[in-house]
Amino acid sequence: MKKILALLLAALLLPLGAVAETIVTSFYPIYLFTLNLTEGIEGIEVRNLAAPDTGCLHDYQLQTGDMKKLAEADAFLINGAGMESYLSGVMEAFPQLPVVDASAGIELLCAEEEHDHDHDHDHDHGESNAHVWLDAENAQTMVRNLADGLMAACPASAEQIAANRDGYIARLAELDQELTAELAELPRKDIITFHEAFPYFAQAYGLNVAAVVNREPSDALSPAKLAELVKTVRDLGVPPLFVEPQYEDMAAQTLARETGAKLYTLDPVVTGPVTDVPLTYYEDVMRANVQVLLTALTAE
Repeated sequence: MKKILALLLAALLLPLGAVAETIVTSFYPIYLFTLNLTEGIEGIEVRNLAAPDTGCLHDYQLQTGDMKKLAEADAFLINGAGMESYLSGVMEAFPQLPVVDASAGIELLCAEEEHDHDHDHDHDHGESNAHVWLDAENAQTMVRNLADGLMAACPASAEQIAANRDGYIARLAELDQELTAELAELPRKDIITFHEAFPYFAQAYGLNVAAVVNREPSDALSPAKLAELVKTVRDLGVPPLFVEPQYEDMAAQTLARETGAKLYTLDPVVTGPVTDVPLTYYEDVMRANVQVLLTALTAE
């Protein structure tokens, strides 16, 4: 009996000594950034809302398990820029839950103008392209925003979060410089991508997204769109086509057969390991993407 009472007393006293914070992230890139910011910090649990194989949150619907996670969260860290289309429902259900928008302060591209690199146009119309993390300079801004939100939610760990932030941003700045240098002298700049994931990457590193096969991964490729794309590919001298490992590439394969264009794979870093996640995963995938581009854009 005394042992049971002692255990109960210990359980009651534990929160007084160490209050654990639960941080929920919306999807994989934000999860990766948050893991880096909370590295080595006891008492912070990071949970990712969407499964690691979900990919971009196109038409994502909140599940019962998601709502349970959010009910237990001390803060909800999101990509923003329209990626989390369900956000208004979350804020209505959990009005007291702090929501941290990683995209705050980033100049957004309009989805319908993603291939247009004349940036004097007005950005106040149309939907924004939400794939901001694929520019490593934007990623640094996102990490700063996430760190600010984490320090507000977990003030006892603020010093460690700040130290992790500074170290991670230094790595991302080095990555940004490396990508810029490696892609600067490419003989060809035009690429055609499977969906709208890469305009921020292209803008940052001197590429031109000449066409997009599908605006959304689930879109069907109509005969009229196929004919338009075939003409574009031929007019551009048959540049490479880039698919993504997260999605079916039947439309791109059809386009490749019609034009003779070669297919390559670029990873938008929206999926990854479930356990034992390497803290360098974002950097590793971005570097792998550069090697693919160097191969594709220097090939005869």
